[in-house]
Parts: sequence; C-alpha cells; structure tokens
Amino acid sequence: MQACNLHNLPENYQMKYYLYHALSWPELLYVAETEEGKIVGYVLAKIEDEDSEKEPVHGHITSISVLRSHRKLGLATRLMQASQKAMHNVYEAEYCSLHVRVGNRAAIALYRDTLGFDVIKTEAKYYADGEDAYDMRMYLSDKKTAKEVTAEEEKKESEALATGDESKGGTQQLAEDNVESKKKKRKYRK
Repeated sequence: MQACNLHNLPENYQMKYYLYHALSWPELLYVAETEEGKIVGYVLAKIEDEDSEKEPVHGHITSISVLRSHRKLGLATRLMQASQKAMHNVYEAEYCSLHVRVGNRAAIALYRDTLGFDVIKTEAKYYADGEDAYDMRMYLSDKKTAKEVTAEEEKKESEALATGDESKGGTQQLAEDNVESKKKKRKYRK
C-alpha cells in the first residue's frame, strides 16, 4: 500500500499510519491486487465520531490510490463503494466525507460524477504545499445528495414548528429522533 501511495500521491504516510487504520477500522480498508498478489490500489478510511454531539457518525476517506498502470479499469470506484458500504452497514455512518485537491480534475470527476459526492466547502491551504481542498460529502443511507438532505432537514424543521406536538409530530418527534440517534452513537463508541 505504501508503495502505491509513494508512486502516486504527494501526501505520504509512515507505516504506523496504515497500521493504525488497519487495526482501528479493518472493515473499511480495501486493496486491489493482481493475480500475483501485487497491490495496485487501496482505499484507507476511518469513522469520525468524536464530535457526536455536533455531527452524526460518518466515514471519511483518508487516502485512495491506484497505480497508473491499472487506472481506467473501475478499481477506484469499486474500492470506494466497498468502503462506503462497510461504513454504512458496519458503523451505521450517515455519510462519507473526503478532501480532494481543487486542481485534481480526474479525482473530482470520479467523486462527483461517478460516485455522487457534493462539494460542501473549500478549505484554504489545506495541503502542506498550500493548495486548497474541496471538502466533499455523500450521504450513504439512501444515496441522496448533500443538498437534498439539507433541504429535507430544513423542510422537516419548518413542518415541526408549524405542527407542534400533534400525533408525535413537531418537536416531540424531533426530540425522540434525537434520543434514538444518541443511543445508536453510544453503542458504537463502546
């Protein structure tokens, strides 16, 4: 995996970084191999749940790389989809996030056009060399876009305020949903 990273990406990691991910979130780590067992691609991901009060449990793609000799075969797409599926099925992650260099058009096309990610914001000088990054997100539960989810949340809040507590509507239902959500989050922190 490290050799795959060193050949393709300017962001390189020490071996202990890969080991940390493999031990912490083994279900989210996938590799693409040749028939001879040579790793030609990988995806490294993690679960973010430290700020569970502010943010729901979600997955984050730390790094993905496919050797140039094995690109245009759909490996990156399959690696990403496998990791995202595990985020949702194993950890009940609500969405998957990632950062990508604003100048990396091929990666942006993969994330946006093929996988359905949306740009949430631009983070200035995110990378060590000073290049900006797009913070991108894709919702996992029912493949909605970030924009659709935000619009739905705003609509639900408006309806909740308008309907009050009638038939478990309004703020009572929102409070119950919040309690249920916190129970799920606590279950995965143990």
